[in-house]
Amino acid sequence: MKTILLKFAGPLQSYGTSSHFETRYTEYYPSKSAVIGLLAACLGYRRDEAENLGELSKLQFAVRIDQDGTLLRDYHIARSYNEKGVESKTYVTNRYYLEDALFVVALSGMDELIDTLTKAIKSPYFQPFMGRRSLPVPVDFFLGESAEDILDSLRNLSWQAAPWYKKKKGKQGIGEKISLEVYADEEILKDEKISRSKLRRDIPISFSQKGRQFAFRQEACIFIEVLSGIEQDLGGEEIEHDIFSTLEGA
Repeated sequence: MKTILLKFAGPLQSYGTSSHFETRYTEYYPSKSAVIGLLAACLGYRRDEAENLGELSKLQFAVRIDQDGTLLRDYHIARSYNEKGVESKTYVTNRYYLEDALFVVALSGMDELIDTLTKAIKSPYFQPFMGRRSLPVPVDFFLGESAEDILDSLRNLSWQAAPWYKKKKGKQGIGEKISLEVYADEEILKDEKISRSKLRRDIPISFSQKGRQFAFRQEACIFIEVLSGIEQDLGGEEIEHDIFSTLEGA
């Protein structure tokens, strides 16, 4: 089996698994269903091609929280008009986003499938995005491919947080290594010290707009230690948070 590593980072992200009507919530990290949807887009699958989702749903999934985001509420007002052009109704909607977050997603599967996904991610059929169409993936979205299992791949990848975030954490006493949360399919973590576990409706059966369907999966959380890279990256330099810095040179 092989593992691919993906970086989810940007000014805004949104991953709703329980949104309804006028209120669109977001989870605090990418859901498995959101990542499978992104991969399906890269492969060129249509929303009503439910038969193609089975192999993707079997992928082992884990997400590492490298940089906590803050919750942002976007307040919307929309108006509808009748045939005479007279306002007939006003809608109030609330849409939630994660601001300034960074996650590393790891996916493991059979070599042939991983090779196919790697090719599709590098040359996607449809534009991949982070939960909403207006939120494209970063330039360095594909971090690489590994022959290690999913947890060792995450343990051996250094902390990916932005320099300003590392500087902030460095002032709180972070040393050579940092402990990070990992959320994964529970069966992957059977030999690990699980801190908590929950049942999530997060395996896509169909993305059809006529009726989206999802099955349940058991998800668990552990902590792993990775190299922080604080000393070599930061030194004594004073670093400001510049939200547009990732666009330079793109």
